[in-house]
Amino acid sequence: MEAIRSVEYDRPQGLTCGVGEAWARVPDAPSPEQKRELKERIRALLRREEAVLVAHYYVDAELQELADETGGCVADSLEMARFGRDHAAKTLVVAGVRFMGETAKILSPDKRVLMPDLDATCSLDLGCPADEFAAFCDAHPDRTVVVYANTSAAVKARADWMVTSSIGLEIVADLHARGEKILWAPDRHLGNYIQKKTGADMLLWQGTCLVHDEFKGIELDLLRNEYPDAKILVHPESPEGVVALADVVGSTTQLIDAAVKLDAKRFIVATDLGILHKMRLAAPGKTFIEAPTAGNSATCKSCAHCPWMAMNGLANLAEVLERGHNEIHVDPAIGLRARLPIDRMLDFASRHKKRVQASGDLAKDTSLFTNVGAA
Repeated sequence: MEAIRSVEYDRPQGLTCGVGEAWARVPDAPSPEQKRELKERIRALLRREEAVLVAHYYVDAELQELADETGGCVADSLEMARFGRDHAAKTLVVAGVRFMGETAKILSPDKRVLMPDLDATCSLDLGCPADEFAAFCDAHPDRTVVVYANTSAAVKARADWMVTSSIGLEIVADLHARGEKILWAPDRHLGNYIQKKTGADMLLWQGTCLVHDEFKGIELDLLRNEYPDAKILVHPESPEGVVALADVVGSTTQLIDAAVKLDAKRFIVATDLGILHKMRLAAPGKTFIEAPTAGNSATCKSCAHCPWMAMNGLANLAEVLERGHNEIHVDPAIGLRARLPIDRMLDFASRHKKRVQASGDLAKDTSLFTNVGAA
């Protein structure tokens, strides 16, 4: 049986796209005995299907553990896709949301890509329909189109560049230095953060992440006063008032690195609470506190956990392996076009890493985004 949860989120401001309500089918939690049985069944099915499990940091801990235990990976969306591309497995099982499955298929067009639930989606993806985005781009033909990874294959196919939160700032800074004006989509908070850091001329699509948009600067400041020794780690999809309080602003991987590297025993974390499992494994002995989504200004649509990530469970993972359904398909022409901005980003990231290593200038390394203006 599955529990049905209604999830509401704001329509992008000034735009007609998106829906006012989306549905998430959240699987019931299995008992400890059922978990053991399901994990053994999945291990056998992965071997039978010559498959590998790739999971995002935001899915539940059982899936993250299973991916690690079976030779898969737990990573951010792009690393999930790259791992699958380079792995010998014939089938990739993506525990995440739909755009992640599409990205895996784009980079591995000859492999079978399955997902526990094809309806697992993302408010950023939903809020940026390909047809309306194409019209937006057509209205501003003088701008270089840069899209975030949290978009559909069709939106990526319309872009000049795709970026992740770990390399977006560097790519936009480089484009700005070359005098290019940017059309950015879909997350307005991440776009605003990069715009302020780089000074680039950026026209922003007005989308938000359902999870990160719920973090509250007022309540975060109160929590910081309660734990003055804690370092604040913030994903840049969060509102500006939250980012302003951060000690480190960065992608999922960068925030995990910060938890390991920083000389602090306590951290307040403003991103999906699914990341806390990996942080506790990577930095044992340290304490991690969820940043507040509650308080006087809260609506608590997500309570710091993506309802669509929660659609991934052990039972539907076993079922998809057993039955071979829920396969991701990307139109080959769209896939080829969408791969261009992805490869462009990967090439840039490789060159950037080599430049940093050659210069020895660790301040230019993207391993951490320190928030210079943080209190």
